[in-house]
Amino acid sequence: MDLIASCVAFIAVSRHASFTHGAAAAGIPQPVASRRIAALEQHLGAPVLDRTSRTVTLTPFGRDMLASAQRLVDFADVLSDAADRSRRKAFDLAVPACSTPLALARLIAEAERHDLFFDVVPADPGVRTDLMRAGEVHASITAVPAADGTWQVPLGVAGDLPRTGPTLYLEQLRPDRGGEADRRVWVQPEDDVPHVLDRIVRLAGAVGLHRHQIATARSVPGAVARGLGGHDLVLCSRAEADSFGLSWWPIGEEAFARGYDVVCTSKDDGRRLRTILSAAIAACVGAEDEENQQ
Repeated sequence: MDLIASCVAFIAVSRHASFTHGAAAAGIPQPVASRRIAALEQHLGAPVLDRTSRTVTLTPFGRDMLASAQRLVDFADVLSDAADRSRRKAFDLAVPACSTPLALARLIAEAERHDLFFDVVPADPGVRTDLMRAGEVHASITAVPAADGTWQVPLGVAGDLPRTGPTLYLEQLRPDRGGEADRRVWVQPEDDVPHVLDRIVRLAGAVGLHRHQIATARSVPGAVARGLGGHDLVLCSRAEADSFGLSWWPIGEEAFARGYDVVCTSKDDGRRLRTILSAAIAACVGAEDEENQQ
């Protein structure tokens, strides 16, 4: 008897309360489902289904067995998936949490066309570093200073305000004496790294802003919510500003950018990620075009 196949038939028939519909859901003929469940009952030593009424129902014994049967099927799926990943030498790739699902899906599909198989693990910069250090992922798209990055993403500030002028200077956010609340620049989790956050804090201090005018948000929606109010600004890329429906300006005093590189336990996999998947990774991190790449 195939115990896993019998449990699959048992679960499907009990869920649909019908041998016909359950067998169809399991992708097997109805007589096969009947035989497999009968074999399961013989193996377990008691009926799991009551066939006396017009609908199929679980016996008390069947109710007790159903959860264990589901766990067995789930474990079999996990084993099959692990075997498949091992055969394909699949691995986990830590990616920026701000990457869009569509861009990540295209990255995975493009990789498979080149016989490179991985799942993505979206995470913020510090978590990506921790995952790599702990050996929980095989590779990571890591945040680095823009000058050191394979991919660069120019940053500016965005807000729910009419677009006036080509740039915005942080000194324009100096507190006035009219009693109006200080305007803030909200930093997303992806930019809560020293080579971005520390630089903008230093610049803000140099042009006369209060320290609290550079604030870090716990999430992207939290940062964008402040920008939507028409008073505060969000540090982001031009593409992000467009997706948020906000006006965007580069920062006048200094150029800011995210930098990204690949860290990988395998030199060969790292090389392939940087070369054959360069354009797909650029789309994931939001690099605007090839001119922004080294």
